[in-house]
Amino acid sequence: MQHIAFIGLGSNLEEPCSQLQRAFADLDKLPGTRLLARSSLYRSAPVGYLDQPDFMNAVAKIETTLTPQALLQALLQIEHRHGRERTFRNAPRTLDLDVLLYGDLQLHEHGLTIPHPQMHLRAFVLQPLLEIAPDCIIPAIGRAQRALQGCRDQTLERLAAYLS
Repeated sequence: MQHIAFIGLGSNLEEPCSQLQRAFADLDKLPGTRLLARSSLYRSAPVGYLDQPDFMNAVAKIETTLTPQALLQALLQIEHRHGRERTFRNAPRTLDLDVLLYGDLQLHEHGLTIPHPQMHLRAFVLQPLLEIAPDCIIPAIGRAQRALQGCRDQTLERLAAYLS
């Protein structure tokens, strides 16, 4: 069975724009998965640990036959191939991939919460999400557009449409 999912992408180490471009391609190569849309790239300030470079962020829309758990494992493998090291919370990273939404599923289990528990509080997730899914509804939260209005104090810079 095919499911629509949205994946958040972020990077602030080792040529972040290139990391995101390669990650888009990696998502399209996952078994039973097809990349349907990808947002522009956005620059955002770090959250939590502030002594690090700005992040490049984007969102991908995929169609997949993978279960949420299998999708998460596949994303962790992509991060690993990109040199991701988990040294401490909110640390700089070569690549961060998060399952934001998986259809209208609401799930909370060890290591995986859908919708992503912080997505409605982060302009760097909501703005690129709305670029590719303008009518997006976040289960148990509501319209993504309304959530973005609550993030007006966050600085976000749209860089460019994705590069081929």
